[in-house]
Amino acid sequence: MTRAAHTPSEVPAATDPLHLIDVDHVRCYVGNAKQAAYFYAHTFGFQISQLADLTTGSRDEADYLLTQGNIRLMLTTPLTKDHPAAEELSLYGDGVKDVAFTVHDAVKTYEQALRNGAEPAREPRVISDANGAVTVASIKTYGRCIHTFVSRTGRYALPMVKQGAEFMPVFKHIDSPVNEHNRKHPCGLKYVDHLVGNVELGKMDHWVEWYENVLGFAMFKHFDDKDIGTQYSALMSKVMSSGNNLIKMPINEPAPGLKKSQVQEFLDWHDDTPGVQHLALRTDDELASVAELRRRGVDFLSLPDSYYDIVWDRVNTMLKKHGHDAVREDHDRIKDLGILVDADDEGYLLQLFTKPLQDRPTLFFEIICRRGSQSFGKGNFKALFEALELEQERRGNL
Repeated sequence: MTRAAHTPSEVPAATDPLHLIDVDHVRCYVGNAKQAAYFYAHTFGFQISQLADLTTGSRDEADYLLTQGNIRLMLTTPLTKDHPAAEELSLYGDGVKDVAFTVHDAVKTYEQALRNGAEPAREPRVISDANGAVTVASIKTYGRCIHTFVSRTGRYALPMVKQGAEFMPVFKHIDSPVNEHNRKHPCGLKYVDHLVGNVELGKMDHWVEWYENVLGFAMFKHFDDKDIGTQYSALMSKVMSSGNNLIKMPINEPAPGLKKSQVQEFLDWHDDTPGVQHLALRTDDELASVAELRRRGVDFLSLPDSYYDIVWDRVNTMLKKHGHDAVREDHDRIKDLGILVDADDEGYLLQLFTKPLQDRPTLFFEIICRRGSQSFGKGNFKALFEALELEQERRGNL
């Protein structure tokens, strides 16, 4: 594993067209947005916040905005056979289409990205009314995915949206009994920690260079098949980070092994097309979040008890070596909840991965809490892969 040096841009953020302010939203194409909204609300504690559909003037798609902390998950369902989501759903099933970024000027960001070699997905357009405007423009990235640049003014400015203002024109607020339940029983998810993309064998370095050249990202960490593998399967991963280190996007590719890796399984069930494999959602209290998510019925990967026979010596030795306090969370409770623990020179982290969120073994979530560590659980890779291989075997895909 290596960490690449990163030199911050000397261009002031407000004038740098490639300065990314935030993950504006993550858009998923789904077969039935209304039903999917209630799934994510009931199981993960999201608020079903806003809606755009036939009743609000949206004629070609239905959009449900789900919010929790600073996470904005947009669920989109096509209302016509000609909508691009209609074909994608048949090819890929439910999954991530768009990782959108808030920027100062969407047109300038889009134009700079094109000059840097990006391929356009959708030209700039302005959606406005008397309350303000939202400008959006999109470029293609790996496989089915796009990045949309979003700049906002007036009531639609991001600080206003975070406080509950309308996401953009045509959206209206909605409420549901599930929202009140979630306010009383929070899951504690705060924001998107990172998003992981799976690409074909031999394409990881291509997309690493694409993020470097097009969006000005830098490589944050690198894991090879010696870091991430078992006797049966392996993968390689490079973590790309935006110029301000706010947005991290690991890129995975399969590595040769005796059997199929989880990356290859994803590709097999995703029409051999790259895409977002999982979203890592940050919490400040891993134990409370995982306990509430388990109570709601979230399916997590299972670890053997033997994992906990060795993890504490490994983790606490690392923490002591670098002058950090030991893991402060209750060790028995961590084991009861099946949470993984890892440490590095900066501290430790707690993490746990769900099983796939839909019938195809593609998209899943990670719940992560950082106590100083900025890594991705390298010490857990072998245990995680073994747990994934058990699930792949159950599905007949190993």
